[in-house]
Amino acid sequence: MISFSLKRFNNLTKTEIHDIYALRSEVFVVEQECVYQDIDGKDKDAIHIIGKEGRSVVAYARILEKGISYPNNISIGRVVVKKRKRGKLIGKKLLKYCLFQIDKIQPNQTIRISAQSHLENFYNDHGFIKLGKGYLEDDIPHIAMVRK
Repeated sequence: MISFSLKRFNNLTKTEIHDIYALRSEVFVVEQECVYQDIDGKDKDAIHIIGKEGRSVVAYARILEKGISYPNNISIGRVVVKKRKRGKLIGKKLLKYCLFQIDKIQPNQTIRISAQSHLENFYNDHGFIKLGKGYLEDDIPHIAMVRK
């Protein structure tokens, strides 16, 4: 069973930081064959959503408050589920948990994301709509999406 928690950077344990970076690297760098700078300086200011099964981090996302990624919008990023755990609704539970936490922190805010294009329907199911045309980010097709 997956349990989700919310932590600020300074409250993460060394093991959690390691496991978060390992999961993000496993999926975004190795699996997607994309060499990019994952550690971008935003983690120190992010709200970290960690999905654990026992002691293992199997899902993760970060919430970025206004002014970090977008001047007027809160954002969700680095949404990831361990490959062997996909297809079990963990991603949906993770995103619902993020949206619930955002509503507690800053209710009635527009959320803006940069989503990988192939996940458009996933985000549509959670109330996000596409903005404009697609673009490449680190050589992977992306789209801007918002949820009001």
